[in-house]
Amino acid sequence: MSELEIYISSYFGVEQKDLQTLSSLFKTEQIKKGDYFLKTGKSCDKLSFIKSGYLRIYVDKEKKEITQWISSQGYFVTDLSSLVFDSPARWNIQALSDVELYTIEKHNYKKIGTLISKWHELEKLFIAKCFSMLEDRIFSHLSMTAEERYLFFYEKNKELFNQVPLQYLASMLGMTPETISRIRKKTLS
Repeated sequence: MSELEIYISSYFGVEQKDLQTLSSLFKTEQIKKGDYFLKTGKSCDKLSFIKSGYLRIYVDKEKKEITQWISSQGYFVTDLSSLVFDSPARWNIQALSDVELYTIEKHNYKKIGTLISKWHELEKLFIAKCFSMLEDRIFSHLSMTAEERYLFFYEKNKELFNQVPLQYLASMLGMTPETISRIRKKTLS
């Protein structure tokens, strides 16, 4: 079983025959460090699962880059609004390292419902999980101090702190690079 099949199986509980059907729709893809998975304004026509590497999801806003998320191994990545509603992408998605992906093109994604009878139920669970993660993130931004957000995120994502530039993590956590450096120094002492 590939990493993709293991993840889909554990996440969705897909039956073996459906798992094989689903995973056959994904193709491997590589992105070199610095290259883009997607650029703002373009149409997003794919959904990918990260086998290895790091992708930064960000937007340029008034001469400032704002990092929305850092995606790593075991996460799906896309601009969901663009993929589902055919709108221009809001986000740039750029490789912070060499990245290996399992990618499904939009036309194949749309076919899943005809190939797997339980897909619409499974897709709802997937979207609910994504929404729940977003709610948790909003809650942490509204209810935690900068230091609490840093510590909470650090505990769940230690590997990122050795792989991703600190200014991207600071932006994602809603703080300045100076604030994250001060918090980091305080927690290390």
